[in-house]
Amino acid sequence: MIHALIDPFVEFAFMRRALVGCFALSLGAPPVGVFLVLRRLSLMGDAMSHAILPGAAIGFLVAGLSVPAMSLGGFIAGIAVVLLAGLVTRSTILREDASLAAFYLVSLALGVLIVSMKGSSIDLLHVLFGTVLALDDTALILIAAIATLTMATLALIYRPLVLECFDPGFLASVSPLSSPTHFLFLVLVVMNLVGGFQALGTLMVVGIMLLPAIAARFWAQDISNMIIVAVGAAFAASFIGLLLSYYLNLPTGPAIILTSGAGYLISMLIGTQGGLLWQLMPRKHLEA
Repeated sequence: MIHALIDPFVEFAFMRRALVGCFALSLGAPPVGVFLVLRRLSLMGDAMSHAILPGAAIGFLVAGLSVPAMSLGGFIAGIAVVLLAGLVTRSTILREDASLAAFYLVSLALGVLIVSMKGSSIDLLHVLFGTVLALDDTALILIAAIATLTMATLALIYRPLVLECFDPGFLASVSPLSSPTHFLFLVLVVMNLVGGFQALGTLMVVGIMLLPAIAARFWAQDISNMIIVAVGAAFAASFIGLLLSYYLNLPTGPAIILTSGAGYLISMLIGTQGGLLWQLMPRKHLEA
């Protein structure tokens, strides 16, 4: 049994690289996902993952499969969409979710159009679904650097970010950190999506960010424990998904995300903090 779990990673360098990349991604993205869930902005992650597509596509057309070029293009596109959505929200009657939805739909169509016109169907699949088994040193360094910067930044802004999740009006009234905290958090979202699309593609990278975070809500109440559970769930999904893709000859990215989805379903059923089975169990009068 032990050999079945470790042999693929011992024998093949591409499996080790994929595991390291997924673990680095799992360290930085799920904590950001926890705060997205707490702020009821889960769908923003999906919108932003599509928003980086045009920039990544332009970087691909200019420099080919260059990690720095595609990442820089994706980051610029993501930040541009964040700023434009914020500007539209403050200048019109639209709410932030509606403006983000509009920009993300336009970005998705534009990105697909760019790659389709100048590239091949294989190029399009690479951008949309990633190539986790083909991560090179540059991609691994980028993902690890983003994870490190994410953890450091979250530690720096943790208190105002937590307060903004539950009472943004109070934070804005007592501290000038409200707007900078919000913008820094959006930058972290874009950064992790940019790092993750190298492995999982723009369509599925948000899965490793949000699914473990949503599952963690069924196991923990305080934020610090939710972050720990989310990271652990992402680690497990990455490891199991890679093994399933190896032994069952499955596409690696979808295998990882579906494994994470299975973890969410299990958590929804048996999670100790509001899982369905625990809700059905009879409780004492004072607990009801």
